[in-house]
Amino acid sequence: MINDKLLNIQYGSGSLSFYKKDWLLPAAETTDMGFNFPLTAEHAERYTRIIEEGAAVRRHYDFLIWLQGELQHYLPHEIMLAAWGDFKSDHIHYDIASALLGVRTAHSNMETLSPLLQGLFSRWTTLGKTPYILTGEESVFLLEEHGLPCPLGAALRGMRSVLVHGISDKRGQHDGIYVVFSSRRKPNISVINAIKILLPYIDAAMGQIEPAISNPRAASPLPSAKYNELGVQEMEILNWVKAGKTNSEIAGITGISMVALKNHFRNIFKKLHEREVNAFRD
Repeated sequence: MINDKLLNIQYGSGSLSFYKKDWLLPAAETTDMGFNFPLTAEHAERYTRIIEEGAAVRRHYDFLIWLQGELQHYLPHEIMLAAWGDFKSDHIHYDIASALLGVRTAHSNMETLSPLLQGLFSRWTTLGKTPYILTGEESVFLLEEHGLPCPLGAALRGMRSVLVHGISDKRGQHDGIYVVFSSRRKPNISVINAIKILLPYIDAAMGQIEPAISNPRAASPLPSAKYNELGVQEMEILNWVKAGKTNSEIAGITGISMVALKNHFRNIFKKLHEREVNAFRD
């Protein structure tokens, strides 16, 4: 029997707190309200569009736009965190998809996220690799004041529920979990069935894009002291240039418009010689 003991998953200097009773919602409450079979004509059309659009995903920007589309009808969320690798040995990779300002893979740190991801993965395996929702009467997670010192940490304070499910890649010999954060205090129980059905398509779409570079500002230092004159976002843009990304890809990854990106490049050119900037693409 699951009791009401408050549990804490520590990560970095932060923590994720929830009650044991919130690990898994009662089976009687998991009746699907979106994917009833046979599907209605409306749901069948949505389902077909979701599959077709997911198959067309090739870039992080495509993936984000896809998640913000009709998938929101079945999996309403503000942040999706995907993680894969060997969770036992702490050899984990991750990617973040969110339309929230600054909530990007590049702005996070694996050292602080790793214990949280391991805890969520462990709970998923303990529950027989079935999807589960963490929620509570007041709030799902209580981040310490100095939890994640990044935009993701700030955004998580506004979330009220988290849906977790995973997938095992037998050929690739690794596991992966998807963590779906929502600001809804009482999520619709239909998301349990929805993620069971939709996760293979989400995972397939994720598998078609190059993994984002986590924390690119921690990459190899820039060679000239003149680079110290650059702002944080200008440094990030140059590191994406160094990673071989196109202008449109950089705009999509950083969440800024092409006009804003061009303005950043104009400022960078003023501070550096254009030749030095172009050298990053060589």
